[in-house]
This record gives sequence, structure tokens and C-alpha cells, in this order.
Amino acid sequence: MTHAPNSAAARDIAYQLHPYTDARRHEQQGPFIISHGDGVYVYDDAGNRYIEGLAGLWCTSLGFGEERLVQAAAEQMRRLPYYHGFAHRAHPPSIELAERLLAIAPKSLSKVLFSSSGSEAVDTAVKLIWYYNNARGRPQKKKIISRVKGYHGVTVAAASLTGLPHLHRDFDLPIANILHAPCPHHYRNAEPGETEAAFAERMAAELEALILREGPDTVAAFIGEPVMGAGGVIVPPADYWARMQEVCRRHDVLVIADEVICGFGRTGKMFGCETFGIVPDMMTVAKALSSAYLPISALLLSDEIYQAVADNSSTVGMLGHGYTYGGHPVSAAVALETLKIYEERRILDHVAEVGPHLQARLAALGDHPLVGEARGIGLIGAIELVADKPTRRPFDPVGKVAAHAAARAIAHGAIIRNLGDTIAFCPPLIIKPDEIDALVDAVAAAMDDTQVWIEREAQSLIGAA
Repeated sequence: MTHAPNSAAARDIAYQLHPYTDARRHEQQGPFIISHGDGVYVYDDAGNRYIEGLAGLWCTSLGFGEERLVQAAAEQMRRLPYYHGFAHRAHPPSIELAERLLAIAPKSLSKVLFSSSGSEAVDTAVKLIWYYNNARGRPQKKKIISRVKGYHGVTVAAASLTGLPHLHRDFDLPIANILHAPCPHHYRNAEPGETEAAFAERMAAELEALILREGPDTVAAFIGEPVMGAGGVIVPPADYWARMQEVCRRHDVLVIADEVICGFGRTGKMFGCETFGIVPDMMTVAKALSSAYLPISALLLSDEIYQAVADNSSTVGMLGHGYTYGGHPVSAAVALETLKIYEERRILDHVAEVGPHLQARLAALGDHPLVGEARGIGLIGAIELVADKPTRRPFDPVGKVAAHAAARAIAHGAIIRNLGDTIAFCPPLIIKPDEIDALVDAVAAAMDDTQVWIEREAQSLIGAA
């Protein structure tokens, strides 16, 4: 594609390296430029409107153009545009935000440490787990178990925990002391005739076998998203988390809940921990904490961990960790206003009201010839595309069909994201029933287009019969 010299597209190609993008393809294709947004909609630089079906990157919970958040940022920018929390410093927005977070978080948590992204929060969790076990005189207890298809970020430790091969390949990852347990996807990983309850029991047994094989005295923690996001919106069986926690408690393994996607109402409760009965020793949050209007994240930790960390910081002379922008006053002010809006507008009640409508529309979309499974909870969901519904046989190569469907969705006025051959839905929490209908209708039309495309031009994608 040829772009006019000095156009925004040409300048983008000339100067930017994009994340999660084929750089050579981008040189030919160029960018899809979004210029502004309003509510659940965004507009490209040609003025075309699209419903944002993934809330940006699972994050713009209050939609676009929320003036209260703009005002909160402006007021704080005038009052105190920057300060830090190093060496006993503090400022009112971070103090108030920490207090507010602990008031709504699981009661097992007692302290907050701020950073700027979910990846940073997860890396901080890894460092503090190692620090904590050194403080307790257990220098061998350092291994952390994540899960295949789990997503925890892209910094070195977080990407190592992430159970997706493309985040490891040629980055020399994962690092040492990172292990991966099986993915709790019943549709894909259950044995023939295995019920969800039996599957959850097997997942727990396999976790315990891994811990015993490695040695409980070497395994420090287990981390997981309540609902897997970027790995394919995988909702675990109802009693999965209870069984996994039983194993962890039995072997003195910390439980870390990665709430970066699920937190602040996405599953229908304030946190996925509440939805699935998780009692975390640590919890990471980001994204919807500020409706993504400004970067901010946090690691929440239990009092037991805090006490050991505090004692060791006294022994060492300080806690040698922190970020320049951690708890940034403007970001904290916006996060506080976001939490106020959730409460005042009863966003959780709204999710409880409209979430079932999204899930019903997705379930109906599950009848489409290309859809093997529709799944979800609250205002997050997915459809998984397959070459053959009865056998659940995937397309070969994986990802090409869903990528075509995602492109066709844009043509029908909706932005969604394909994760392999899974199409994810995670709209802003403020979405209304008619907007849900518009989103799903656009994707349904895209699926019909894709079926025609397969039948006419891509029979090879069906694979061998």
C-alpha cells in the first residue's frame, strides 16, 4: 500500500516500531490510525466509527471521553504534577488510593506498592517473593508456577511467567525458576467424557505432582488470572480455583491473583477473586484501575509478606526496589476518580444487568458453523473458531481464519481481537444492550463473510479431513 509522503501513515512507518506487530508487514500495510473516541466508539482518521469490542486492550472500562477523568488529571496536574514515594516521601493521591484499594480488595491483603503497568506489578511480585523467602531463611524456595496460555506481561520475569510461546521465542525466555502447569480449558484439554469437576480435580492433581516433583521446599508461588485473558478468554471450571488453592496451602505455596484484566468489575464482581473464591497472598491490578486514561498499576500483598519484607528492609537498610513513576500523583488522582465513578454509577450492577445479554448473544453465535465454543462471564467472552465442530479440529495454520474475521469485523464497524483462532470480546463496562447487539451483529456478519471466504478461496484452511 502506498501512503502519501509526510502523511501520518508514512511518518508512522518511518519512525515507529510497533508492539505485537510484524514489522516488515507493517512497512507494506501501514497503520490503522484511531483519531478520537466517544463512549464505546472510536473513530479512524477518515471519520469512520467503530464499536470498540476489546475496550482498547481490555482496559478502557469507562469508555472514551469521560470528562470527569480529564478534569481529575487537569486539577492534579496543576496542584502537583509529579512526586515520588522514595525515601519516606508521599503525596495525598497515592495515600488515598492505597487506602481505597485496600477497602475494596480481598481482606487477605494489607499493603499496596504502586507501579505503572501490569508487567511491572508482576515483576515486582516475583522480586518480592524472592526477597520474602530470603528474609525467611529459605533461599531455595524460589520457583514460581504459572500456566500454559496464562498471560502476565512482557517484562523479563512477567514474560517468562506468560505461557505463550511467541513471548519467549528468540528473547531467551523463560528465565530460571519459572514453571508452567496445564491450562484449565475444559473444551480443549478434557479427556473424553471427563466432567468439569473431574477435570478440575485432575488439574489440581497435576499441580501437586509438579510441586512434589520439583520439591515443595523449592516452590514459592502459583500465579494465575481468575479468567485467562490474552490466552483465549478461558473461564475455569467452577471449583477449579478452590482445588488449586488447597494444593498451594498444603505445600506452603503463595497464591498470586493477576487481576490486571479481571479487576474492577469485568467478571461481574469487583475482582475475579470474589467471583471464583480466591484468597490471594498477592494481587496485581492495572488497566481498569484508571480506565486506562493514565498508566498505573499496583501490587497488593498480605500482612505476612509485608512483615517479612519490612523486617528485611530494616536489616538491609532499605527496600531496594521502586519506579520513578510508581504512584504518580496524576495517575493516582485519575484512578481515584475512576473508583468513585464505579461506585456512584453502580457499574457492578450495570455489569450484572447487561453481562447476561452479552453471554446470551455469544452463546447464540456458538451455533455458527465456524464456532466450536462460545464462552465467557460478565462482560468478557470469546468464540473459538474450528475447522470441524464435531471433532473440534482447529484450522491449519492457526490464526489465519480468525485474523480474516477480525478484519471483516472492522469492515462491519467493530474492532475486536483474535487470539490465535479465538475472537475475544471485552467491551467497555458502560456498554448498553443495543450496543452489545451492534457489536455481536457486526461479528456475526464478519463470520458469515469468513465462511464464504473459506469456501471460495481457502479450502486448504480446513485441513486434511
